[in-house]
Amino acid sequence: MTRYVDIHDMRHLIRQLGAQRMTREMEACIHEDFLRWEDFQKSARTANHSKGGVIELMPVSDQQLYAFKYVNGHPGNPSVQMSTVMAFGVLADVATGYPMLLSELTMTTALRTAATSVMAAAALARPGARSMALIGNGAQSEFQALAFMDRLGIRELRVFDVDPMATHKLLANLAPQIRSGALQVIRAASVREAVQGADIVTTVTADKAYATILTADLLEPGMHLNAVGGDCPGKTELEAEILNRAKVFVEYEPQTRIEGELQQMPADFAVTALWEVLAGRVAGRDNAEQVTLFDSVGFALEDLSALRYVHKLALAHDVGREIDLVPTMDDPKDLFGYSLQGANTALKAA
Repeated sequence: MTRYVDIHDMRHLIRQLGAQRMTREMEACIHEDFLRWEDFQKSARTANHSKGGVIELMPVSDQQLYAFKYVNGHPGNPSVQMSTVMAFGVLADVATGYPMLLSELTMTTALRTAATSVMAAAALARPGARSMALIGNGAQSEFQALAFMDRLGIRELRVFDVDPMATHKLLANLAPQIRSGALQVIRAASVREAVQGADIVTTVTADKAYATILTADLLEPGMHLNAVGGDCPGKTELEAEILNRAKVFVEYEPQTRIEGELQQMPADFAVTALWEVLAGRVAGRDNAEQVTLFDSVGFALEDLSALRYVHKLALAHDVGREIDLVPTMDDPKDLFGYSLQGANTALKAA
């Protein structure tokens, strides 16, 4: 039987365990898998582009587990009351191909994206960072804010979005943290105002376009940048000069060169693989004054980590249900006979 975890099951887990705890535990899973980077069979995601968006498939496997994610990106969807990003995924046993888990991944992707962002920042940002600018206050923003509060001790959040209602929504959802004094939120009037004085800058905008959300003149010594929104060909957030001034870190380089901020740069532009930093093979930040940039596009290995985490939670908390996604037959070669089972009984009953 395949465990099926739908959107209602995931909401139950988030309410029961809390987004911060789940992001922290998911980060640990992702970190563990990044340390086994060379064990995985990897490829860039397959993308089918249309005028209004993109639909992608993201596969990865090792010798035990296979995972894929279906995910879209349609920036116009909110105008018709649909999410910009929606996703589901499968975790399977490599030895047999049997699907162990079919799960929603819309909320899970938000959790894993925040977990990956904070994992990178923990390795690359200056110690003692307490202020973060959050540019783009849509569906991903609360997950990012809570993860950075929990993991890095961010206490000041400087927020901006071209849509004032998105920022209003963010402030409403973070009201408990604001009221308790755990978080101070500054509602900025511009990107420039939000970024000024921030230790960390996270961009999570949605437009499928070459955009320049951040310009090089906004950089300050020692900043760490998480560029999350640029994640497909033709979609960027940063001025190219920022990459020239920063030390750039990536997930899976062949994919990032196609989809990330890196698509603006020459093919020989030097980058550092994040997994090598986490494994202690290469240095991260070289000094306190250096600007570091995590060119985050989202990689399939993070989804495998997230799916195995969800599978573990679902079993431990008895969440979801078992479904017959694939047939179980007495004679595995007799699919036709299996398809007719019960037909005679149904005819007699009629």
